[in-house]
Amino acid sequence: MAKISKSDPTHAFNHHRLEIAPSTLLLIVLGAAALWLVGKILPVLCVLSMSLFLVCALNSPVKFLENRGLGRVTSIVLVFFMMLIAVTLVVMMAIRPLVDELSTLNDQLPVLRAQLADRLADIPFAYSLADWVRHGKYKYDGGAIAMNYSVKIVELVIYGISGIFLAFYIMLERDVLRGGLFSLVPRAHHVRLSRILLNLENIVGAYIRGQMLLSTMIMLLTFILLTLVGADNPMVFAFFAGVADVLPYLGVFLSVGPAALDALSQGQTAALIVLFTMLIYEEVESRILIPKIFGKQFRLPAAVILFSLLTGSVLVGPFAALLSLPVAATIMMLIQELRFQLPGETETNEKKIIIKKNDRAEKEYERKTEGVPTEESAAIAVKIAEKRLKDEKETKSENGAKP
Repeated sequence: MAKISKSDPTHAFNHHRLEIAPSTLLLIVLGAAALWLVGKILPVLCVLSMSLFLVCALNSPVKFLENRGLGRVTSIVLVFFMMLIAVTLVVMMAIRPLVDELSTLNDQLPVLRAQLADRLADIPFAYSLADWVRHGKYKYDGGAIAMNYSVKIVELVIYGISGIFLAFYIMLERDVLRGGLFSLVPRAHHVRLSRILLNLENIVGAYIRGQMLLSTMIMLLTFILLTLVGADNPMVFAFFAGVADVLPYLGVFLSVGPAALDALSQGQTAALIVLFTMLIYEEVESRILIPKIFGKQFRLPAAVILFSLLTGSVLVGPFAALLSLPVAATIMMLIQELRFQLPGETETNEKKIIIKKNDRAEKEYERKTEGVPTEESAAIAVKIAEKRLKDEKETKSENGAKP
């Protein structure tokens, strides 16, 4: 570590020299190199995260088809094929009408500026703002903007396709990859590792169920509003609002804005009705519905849900913040599975019983898999972990049902 040495004490003023130990200097260099490497391969890490998320999300329907008699490879191919069809339909339904609405808005922009300036001119102390709206000039290079966004869209499409193919091959090579992962972990912890992987799959499934419920609600609201005001494309923009609602905080602009633009063709009053109604709903969703729905799915307090969303948006941005809730649930799960004792937490009798049963399951696994290859032992560990998680769920349900 760093050392501070003094010069000759006979001097009137002692000089201090900071000496850094070679090991400390090496750690600093390695840490800086690691940060630099993470920054360079950040897109790759994002693609990998997307792939693992897809694997967890699609594993349940694959298992469902396997249980109905289909082979694993056939089930995987069928599930991915259906997913690609759904994505293609979304793009075909949403992109073209949205581009048409934006083109119409661009044509109507001078008229809208004049109307807004007239309304501002009637408001006291807003005359200068009205004059700026009416006569102000703004720089708009449509070609440059279109080119920049085209490049970004192409990059996102390439990353998305790469993530889908990576998820596809991860699912196909599940046994080999799982065996490689388990070979890195001592055999005594294989059952616990299986529990963690299964819990991760459950967390992703819970997140998808909660988000589908929220997306369906805003789709219905948008469709009803646009239909009532007589908008041209209520179904398309309702679907677009449901997809955009996935993004925390940023989704409000991507869902409310296009819907209001679609209603603008029926007049300013219709657009304002859609705008304010959807803004009120978005406020209710972010403050009440999200904590309630995801709190129930993840078994997390409402305060933790809101804090996770805010932290994710501030630290990693609105696009990556959509993973903040699964990440928070994963952290809480790891604390429980790795048996960290939180400050002020007391160990209940029920928890002690669960820990003893898990310890017995791990010893039973070691006995059953002695001399068994890693791939086969990994499959046995998963089956034992599934049985233990099912027993725990039934026990908690029975205890919860008691008065």
